[in-house]
Amino acid sequence: MFILWLVFGCCSLVYGLMVRGLNSGSRTYLMWYALAVFFFVLAWAARMHLWERLPKAAKGTFLGVVILGLVIFAAMEGLIVRGWTAKPEKDLDYLIVLGAQVTDHGPSVVLRYRLDAAAEYLRENERTRCIVSGGKGDNEHVSEAEGMRAYLEAAGIAPERILMEDQSTSTVENLEFSKRLLDPAADRVGIVSNNFHIYRAVGIAAKAGYAHVCGIAADSSPMYLPNNMTREAVVLLKDLLNGYVKLH
Repeated sequence: MFILWLVFGCCSLVYGLMVRGLNSGSRTYLMWYALAVFFFVLAWAARMHLWERLPKAAKGTFLGVVILGLVIFAAMEGLIVRGWTAKPEKDLDYLIVLGAQVTDHGPSVVLRYRLDAAAEYLRENERTRCIVSGGKGDNEHVSEAEGMRAYLEAAGIAPERILMEDQSTSTVENLEFSKRLLDPAADRVGIVSNNFHIYRAVGIAAKAGYAHVCGIAADSSPMYLPNNMTREAVVLLKDLLNGYVKLH
């Protein structure tokens, strides 16, 4: 087991360094550093044969906590995966494109996936209008909404079809603030985000009073999907406990 835990620890550390290298403004990479430390501790414990010395009660408590954590994590991942197959309705009244990092060179890779999916839908459904939602982070030179608007206009979407919400700093705020630009009780709304984010986004919208809402799942980067899925599971659990998400 010593070698196995050591390999897991090294992989977690390397992956955390890769995530940190994205300079996304998020500190999700710390989660992978913490996991690396956990595996290194297990490797050390295996090398020192500490498990055999622990009382049965301590072993049972440790295993119980680990199993409970894995069950909760698996449940969250199961919900997240349900959003991957979201199919949009035709001729929606509005799309809401949820923001992500905008770099000096334009939208980040994650955000471009969302914008490309939105642009494709808008070309096929000419009566649909679009709300781009996202404020300006400390590591961004313009608001995410402004960066998204410019990208969609360059993709051929008419400026009069694009509305901006540029004050939000979270998914909850994205949908709460965007609600002011439409009629949530009557308008048919599609939420555009990456596949791993759709379940939570649609659940937040439903909880916020959007009566007719569906998801439009954009692709995501396979290399960083483990990071995104793990982070999303943690945030989904937090938002469920805070009452922000309606199960669907």
